[in-house]
Amino acid sequence: MNAVSRQRLVVIGNGMAGMRTVEEVLARAPVRYDITVFGAEPHPNYNRIMLSSVLAGEKQIDDIVINHLSWYAENGITLHTGDPVVAIDAAAKTVTAASGLCVAYDKLLLATGSKPLMPPLPGLDLPGVVAFRDIADTDKMLAAAQAKQRAVVIGGGLLGLEAAWGLKRRGMPVALVHLMPTLMERQLDVEAGTMLQRDLSERGLHFFTQAQTERVMGETKAEGLALADGRTIPADLVVVAIGIRPNIDMGKAAGLDINRGILVGDDMATSNPDIYAVGECVEHNGQVFGLVAPIWEQAKVCAARLAGDQIAAYATPALSTRLKITGIDVFSAGKLAAEDDADEEVVFRDGAKGVYRKLVVREGKLVGAVMYGDVADGGWYFDLIKGDKNVADMRDHLIFGQSFADQGCCGGAKPGLDVAAMADDAQVCGCNGVSKGAIVKAISEKGLTSLDEVRAHTKASASCGMCTPAVQAILSFVTGADASAPEAMCKCTDHGHEYVRHAILDQRLKTMDAVRKTLGWKTEDGCAKCRPALNYYLLCAWPGEYVDDYRSRFINERVHANIQKDGTYSVIPRMWGGVTTPDELRAIADVADKFNIPSVKVTGGQRIDLLGVKKEDLPAVWGDLNKAGLVSGHGYAKGLRTVKTCVGSEWCRFGTQDSTGLGIKLEKLMWGSWTPHKVKLAVSGCPRNCAEATIKDIGIICTEAGYDMVIGGNGGIEVRVTDELTRLSTEAEVLEYAGAFMQLYREEGHYLERTAPYVERVGMAHIKAHILDDDARRKALYARFLFSQSFAQDDPWAERATGGIDTHEFQPLAVVS
Repeated sequence: MNAVSRQRLVVIGNGMAGMRTVEEVLARAPVRYDITVFGAEPHPNYNRIMLSSVLAGEKQIDDIVINHLSWYAENGITLHTGDPVVAIDAAAKTVTAASGLCVAYDKLLLATGSKPLMPPLPGLDLPGVVAFRDIADTDKMLAAAQAKQRAVVIGGGLLGLEAAWGLKRRGMPVALVHLMPTLMERQLDVEAGTMLQRDLSERGLHFFTQAQTERVMGETKAEGLALADGRTIPADLVVVAIGIRPNIDMGKAAGLDINRGILVGDDMATSNPDIYAVGECVEHNGQVFGLVAPIWEQAKVCAARLAGDQIAAYATPALSTRLKITGIDVFSAGKLAAEDDADEEVVFRDGAKGVYRKLVVREGKLVGAVMYGDVADGGWYFDLIKGDKNVADMRDHLIFGQSFADQGCCGGAKPGLDVAAMADDAQVCGCNGVSKGAIVKAISEKGLTSLDEVRAHTKASASCGMCTPAVQAILSFVTGADASAPEAMCKCTDHGHEYVRHAILDQRLKTMDAVRKTLGWKTEDGCAKCRPALNYYLLCAWPGEYVDDYRSRFINERVHANIQKDGTYSVIPRMWGGVTTPDELRAIADVADKFNIPSVKVTGGQRIDLLGVKKEDLPAVWGDLNKAGLVSGHGYAKGLRTVKTCVGSEWCRFGTQDSTGLGIKLEKLMWGSWTPHKVKLAVSGCPRNCAEATIKDIGIICTEAGYDMVIGGNGGIEVRVTDELTRLSTEAEVLEYAGAFMQLYREEGHYLERTAPYVERVGMAHIKAHILDDDARRKALYARFLFSQSFAQDDPWAERATGGIDTHEFQPLAVVS
């Protein structure tokens, strides 16, 4: 029996709208079409919304790719990147690309997106003038930032503000020119727009509002802007971000009905029944589109129709806007202000906290909301607007948010998202168009238990992350796990470790004073709990720039030895991979005799511990050990302690690889690095595992086929056996993968969090996504680790044995008679 031949679906546009439609088609009718995709850019499908995060340095290009090249291959999709379609023959049902390639279709999908709106200004064609629409534009802006140039952005809407802040984050002086009196006038009322401008001005952006741009200055390149009122703004980079217009070129080429966009019906079909269109290129019922929420709905309807559904119909959903710039949250939905005497405006202001809310109520129903500073209830207000619900019974408490309104008064209010009350079709993740129902279904059917697993299977909160609390709440609701807010670092702050770590990077905070001032610490100098944590986070974030704060370390780390219960100290020289020599042993014995050290012990990590050293003798002890080539074993450190090895193939009849040699290489790679907590490694020469690799932070088990890498073990009070990460073929791979994992842990671990709880907290899916699934990301982690190590691998004993550093620590207290 012959198989039914597949129809040919050709997609023009490899962007978010087109590929979301293809994903939906594959979910509904996976064998109905042979799919060919043409993309103008030389990239796989990526999240254009997140270009601002790339510009700001929060993400890399690889981080915003939605569908990697492997996805196209796995789904049998033929992809042509960097080869735009230039002609459509609707009669012959073929498309022709710039390369000359001609492909026939049965169904054609236009997803050509939009073009940046460029005003008719003199000088707009000069080098140094860019739009902000794609990766190429972003690369140009990053190059300008690298050259330490000045920037001016034309446009005070969403895109313009994101461009301005991203460039500011890159260290550029940035001015923003906006035609209207206040920012984001289409999404915010005057009050919220004014607050936004004030707060962004305090963060270093310069604004020219009610300003008409007359021309771009310069002869051979952009040199700034001339305004209509005679003012000039010097700049080397001019970014135009005043809006977009639908890209209708292919619609015209196909002879379709065109207005502002390519006209489509409720079925997302154009005037040609074999040609569909979705996204920013379309016009439906007089509307064109620039936000993702309606485009995701278009993709669903279009895919349903392509899959044979004759009923699916598109209706433009209610829209909301949410923006987060440098810690400032804004939200709006529906009407921004009262339109006549029948409308009521309910307003709440807290100037000290920078919080503003305005609700617009009409005939007992909420029709609009504007929020600034605290937008936690934005989703709830949006649901009320979409649901056309009568709010008269909660009118007196509505402005204070869901928890208060539900209780009818402030007493007994329970803050937080009411997941049970959310409709299944309520959109949770705007970036990726994921509803509550889709998240619940994935968690239930796939047994998901962590945020990263939910992200991996649904993409919810995988982009900007602003919906993360809602996704966590849904996960908690379905699984019963606790999704409460992260615990504060200490009593000095309400912020948790994750928030502080991100703020240090996002806001480029490079001193503890800057962190405490910017994040509103309650105590001027911090406390014994937060100071060591901040010291580590800053060391990790800014290697080579941040100066280690001596005062913020515990006594063991200050004097580079372990204090014992009698006040003496323990000194542990490093023995690479547990290997030593007769000369090193003689030096240890000589030091023990010379300084009357009462106890010498072999440790569990295959080293020798000198116990009972007087504090004032430490520099001299270290000096003698240094002369024999011995360096600090960091037996006191939040860092690499030991790499335990067995003798491996060199001596053992069961050994499969040189475990001792590999252990030494790992130790020499990783020693000296500061980490959230102590780290222990082991390399076993065969699966008999004599070095106990399966209860170490990183373990390597040698086999005939190579090296099995395991992570997250702990042999302490709560024993945890490692999780399997991967099998590797060469020692070079072991070093790279181990270094990458070490850096991931360094960058994401909470201070005083061992790898065992870290692995359990973030999940193996998250770690594999960084280490296994993305070669570029792993190599970047490894490169950052090596860079950090270039500043870390100095022996602290040698620096102090000569008396040049911290001499006061080792001087005995004067005896007062």
